Amino acid sequence: MTTTFWKGHGTGNDFVIVDRHDPLTPKQVRWLCHRRFGLGADGTLQALRARDVADWNGDPDLWFMDYRNADGSTAEMCGNGLRVFARYLSQTGRMTTTEADVATRAGVRHVWLRDDDDVSVTMGAVRIEPDEVTIEHRDMRWPACKVDVGNPHAVVVTDHTTVSGINLAEAPTWRPRSAFPAGVNVEFVEQIDQHTVAMRVHERGSGETMSCGTGTVAVAAAMAARTGHRGPWTVQVPGGRIVVTLSPADDGYRAILTGPAVILATGHVDLPDQ
Repeated sequence: MTTTFWKGHGTGNDFVIVDRHDPLTPKQVRWLCHRRFGLGADGTLQALRARDVADWNGDPDLWFMDYRNADGSTAEMCGNGLRVFARYLSQTGRMTTTEADVATRAGVRHVWLRDDDDVSVTMGAVRIEPDEVTIEHRDMRWPACKVDVGNPHAVVVTDHTTVSGINLAEAPTWRPRSAFPAGVNVEFVEQIDQHTVAMRVHERGSGETMSCGTGTVAVAAAMAARTGHRGPWTVQVPGGRIVVTLSPADDGYRAILTGPAVILATGHVDLPDQ
């Protein structure tokens, strides 16, 4: 089964975009994302019409970003993926203006292409949740801030440790286990100055990645709650920098995520059947 693909990234968080109508199977996603036997990526993106997505009740004519983690699991949202998706829609003629609405499993998000080659995307509601959560990793424990960005996050501020010294080859765990029944993205944060932090992340379903868009938003919200400064926050990730702008809302914050999005290559790939 031969299909056209694009390869892109947002601050090193990389994706394979597949141009086909039928959704990829979990096994095909795992194969495409494998960095030895496939094309290599943190996840896959597919452009579907919203009308073809089960349980979608909004505008049927929107493009829907079908995002899958590298292990084949489905995720609600991906901020870096959404910026790359917008770039892909523009370069393939599916998006003929500089801005548009895009459907995701977390709801409708607005995207716009900027003159400086960055892409900005709205991220919807960001909620700090009151639950007490502890992150455990290699005999170390930290209190974490539980944040909902349409997908679950646990933000750890490492007051006495630089994030570069944390080994994320293994997935952190958390207590209580009931806090994140479907898994969680864990961000480790080091404050650099009043509006700048460094971040590393272990993403559920993908492992440590060079960047995580929803993770940077979760971090900005956690830092705003901690310091009283809404930013904009510059989040330094291993793959570059992201800027998060927050505004107050009844349910927490609203966020805009801005950063680079690059399409690296396109070609054809033979997908395995099963």
